[in-house]
Amino acid sequence: MKIALIGYGKMGKTIERIARQRGHEIVAVIDINNQEDFYSEAFKQAEVAIEFTTPATALGNYERCFEAHVPVVSGTTGWLDHLDEIKRRCADEGQTFFYASNFSVGVNIFFALNKYLAKIMNRFPGYEVSLTETHHIHKLDAPSGTAITLAEGILANIDRKERWSLETAERPTDLVIHAIREGEVPGIHEITYESDADTITIKHDAKSREGFALGAVIAAEFTVGKKGFLGMDDLFHF
Repeated sequence: MKIALIGYGKMGKTIERIARQRGHEIVAVIDINNQEDFYSEAFKQAEVAIEFTTPATALGNYERCFEAHVPVVSGTTGWLDHLDEIKRRCADEGQTFFYASNFSVGVNIFFALNKYLAKIMNRFPGYEVSLTETHHIHKLDAPSGTAITLAEGILANIDRKERWSLETAERPTDLVIHAIREGEVPGIHEITYESDADTITIKHDAKSREGFALGAVIAAEFTVGKKGFLGMDDLFHF
């Protein structure tokens, strides 16, 4: 498989190493200093582009990939106000886009567990639910895309919660997300159900970027040859 990497920070370098280990070829590496390479013959040869950049640059990167008809696998978060636009372009123009707020296999199992627990806890209004996420100080968006996905899983299954809010609740129906930025933490997500009698907690603690990078490469392998808007549910059938 011929891969173009967009974003060559720590995650991009880890993806490159894992992709090569799995027998894939990196035909282009595009970062902030060589944007002209989007228009190179090498980039146009890519069967898929894996994109991990910033919320401010992501949409422009997607546009250039679509212009070259290169399928995109993206793990950038913080741009989801434009998600409907990307889905529309996939439907109307035959573009291919795979998005996940988190590519870790373990996190996606955690997503499924979160939804299952929320369905149970819907029957027990004595428990107040909250969510805490911790990431490294370089992460630009808060809450994390993973936290938002977890919050959406709770909101879809607990009738007493209507929306998520960051740090404080304006009304009892708000699901509070606490966002912590410290050190070089790859990612910790914790969901807590608190009652007068006890506390129930589920937690995912990433040890390194390896799991995210491997999941992104597996997603790229899955995406090649497909059309439309794709996600981890398509890959894992959760």
